[in-house]
Amino acid sequence: MAAPWRVLMLSPFGREVARGLLAPLGDAVDVDVPETRDRAGMLAALPEAEIVVGDYTGLLAVDAEAVAAARRLAFVQMPSVGTDSLDVAALTAAGVPVANTAGANARAVAEWAVGAAFALCRQLAWGDRGVRAGGWPQRALIARGTREIHAQRVGIVGYGAIGAEAARLFGALGCAVSYWSRRRRPEAAATYRELDDLLAVSDILVLAVPLTAETTGLLDDRRLALLPDRALLVNVARGGVVSDAAVLAALESGRLAGAALDVFEEEPPAADHPLRSREDVLLSPHAAGATGQSQLNIVSAVRDNVIAAVEGRDVTNVVNGLSPQVRRR
Repeated sequence: MAAPWRVLMLSPFGREVARGLLAPLGDAVDVDVPETRDRAGMLAALPEAEIVVGDYTGLLAVDAEAVAAARRLAFVQMPSVGTDSLDVAALTAAGVPVANTAGANARAVAEWAVGAAFALCRQLAWGDRGVRAGGWPQRALIARGTREIHAQRVGIVGYGAIGAEAARLFGALGCAVSYWSRRRRPEAAATYRELDDLLAVSDILVLAVPLTAETTGLLDDRRLALLPDRALLVNVARGGVVSDAAVLAALESGRLAGAALDVFEEEPPAADHPLRSREDVLLSPHAAGATGQSQLNIVSAVRDNVIAAVEGRDVTNVVNGLSPQVRRR
């Protein structure tokens, strides 16, 4: 009888929850977590690990040093869409397929993007603060500029599962929706535009592109300056796609009338970060995808892929171009 697969859970589920997740595999797996939830604990646990479920918080990042320590590693599954806590290049060079949970939280994140756009268009958070403070800022709220969302031109940067669902939802509201991605999507329910052209016609700009070497700093000061005056920015991608400094500069110049940010360059941002004090910014603690339904979807996707790997079936959503057939070392 083959020895059980050694599965290392880096996400903070706890030992019993981690084992319960893969209970259908019975004795075919030995599921563990690091003894201490820090880098030293991770590095100590990696040499025997064959399958790693990554840390969605990013605390236990699997970098090149960690990949080198994981001499038996055959597969990495992220319990998220993003893989920026992994050194994907090092894993690819080591022949380790990496999978994410693409699509599992697409509806949740797309709904957040639409809800955030509504909040910015109608100044909902600002009005709430004024009424809670004892005021009745009806005229002041209108003077700040309120809009009906159907009249806005929406541009979506990135047309994966989240971008596609956001395009569908905005389109259902009557918005004219355009998109840019690194490759055209013939099936897209939106109009393709080159990036600079997209920016020039986007009253609401939604960022939904993965953070990669190519997309880091994709929206710099020059590109933000292409937006129409008083545009709105909704970022459900990663903070590194557009720097906090660039967002602040665009807000201060008036190019941006508001921003809804679920992600930041550093998370959490410092307590005195200038974005925290701006009334034209809607802040969220990287929770756009955090619904009960999406969490169930993610857990199911992780479980199903690990089970497939152990049973010798192809895994899904491999992001680094390697074979979906996981082979033991």
